[in-house]
Amino acid sequence: MIIEQIYTGCLAQGAYYIQSNGEAAIIDPLREVNPYIERAERDGVKIKYVFETHFHADFVSGHVTLSNLTGAPIVYGPNADPSFEAHIAKDGEFFQVGDIQIKALHTPGHTMESTTYLVIDESGNEHAIFSGDTLFLGDVGRPDLAQKVGSLTVEDLAGFSFDSLRNKIMTLPDDVIVYPAHGAGSACGKNMMKETVDTLGNQKKMNYALRADMTKQEFIKELTDGLLPPPSYFPLNVQMNKEGYASIDEVLSTGLKALSPKEFESIANETEAIMLDVRHEADFATSHVPNSIFIGLNGTFAPWVGELIIDVKQPIILITPEGKEEEAIIRLSRVGFDRTIGYLKGGIAAWKEAGMEVDSVNSVPASELDQNYKESETQVFDVRKESEYASEHIVNAKNTPLGKINNYLSQFPKDENFYLHCAGGYRSMIATSILKSRGIHNIIDVQGGFGAIKETNIPRTEFVCPTTL
Repeated sequence: MIIEQIYTGCLAQGAYYIQSNGEAAIIDPLREVNPYIERAERDGVKIKYVFETHFHADFVSGHVTLSNLTGAPIVYGPNADPSFEAHIAKDGEFFQVGDIQIKALHTPGHTMESTTYLVIDESGNEHAIFSGDTLFLGDVGRPDLAQKVGSLTVEDLAGFSFDSLRNKIMTLPDDVIVYPAHGAGSACGKNMMKETVDTLGNQKKMNYALRADMTKQEFIKELTDGLLPPPSYFPLNVQMNKEGYASIDEVLSTGLKALSPKEFESIANETEAIMLDVRHEADFATSHVPNSIFIGLNGTFAPWVGELIIDVKQPIILITPEGKEEEAIIRLSRVGFDRTIGYLKGGIAAWKEAGMEVDSVNSVPASELDQNYKESETQVFDVRKESEYASEHIVNAKNTPLGKINNYLSQFPKDENFYLHCAGGYRSMIATSILKSRGIHNIIDVQGGFGAIKETNIPRTEFVCPTTL
């Protein structure tokens, strides 16, 4: 038996390839499915099943395409009602893959169809679980992402999660390996560990949600307290996963249209297309197409696109580093943004050569802010999360989190210069691009963000450990 975790850091998502004696199963595949098919061909095995742990909210799965290309049936757990053909497993149903068995354990809570898949090895031992969003490392899946089911409340779903964990998961042997669908950085939980594989026994020690002495009401309170609103694109991704979607080849055929500077400008001026610049933040600061929005491929690209570009049907035209066009289109499609309609051929260099107007960002090292900082006069805006700001921040800095930046537009000075920073420089450049597109240009971006600021003498509040907030 071979189990391989295929982890995608940008989405903090784990897909799985399981192989035994000439047959394979894929669990929660990403939208671009060729890597799974190529791996199976290389190993000389047949993909027999495509297992889905639930209707994902944070990414578009590759289940439909993979099933169409391989003939492998899609398997969901009880209560699933997809628009396409699928095998809806019964609780406790077994699936043979080579010499191993995969048992469906219905574990509602995160969603009502959520199902954990238990691998029973060649010797009949309970070897591993693929827990989807039912159980993460250090956390469990939030109960507020499911599509509305009757009169069920978030608290009801949290209660189902408690029962699923106690009755289906915690009864398994401690040496069972836990393979979750997500790790730290995913918006599907609150407090995930950075590790992506662990034993169930260790999780019983480390994971607050698996405390043996926890009552159901305590669990519900802990799970539902402090939940931030989910990104707006989540329901649209659920819909695509439930109803189907265009193949990645179709998306690429439309997106990989090379546009001359004149064509690019015409589309930007005559349509509602967003000009999305995915280069490095330093390159964007040096020169960019006026009114373009920066979200760089080098950061948590897809989640920020989903957070800030509300409509997945919004047309997008790209400015990319040379050779990164296809990667950008694929990563957009992973979160349901399929309307890429072209890219700037030759990038920013071609734009300049055509004599087109460019803009830039006033970006300075933290040492310059240190030299100019006067506590009562210097205006500083911190676009980190509320929790990061509460932990430690520049004295008198205002917190305007990136995810809610449009709610704070009236707070930014229109005439006086002000400083803007995040933790490391990525989010502040996104915020700067959004503000500039709204007509606010008197921004000074702080390079290196709060990490660089802490190396200066700029006065800061006393550090408070985030776990005590």
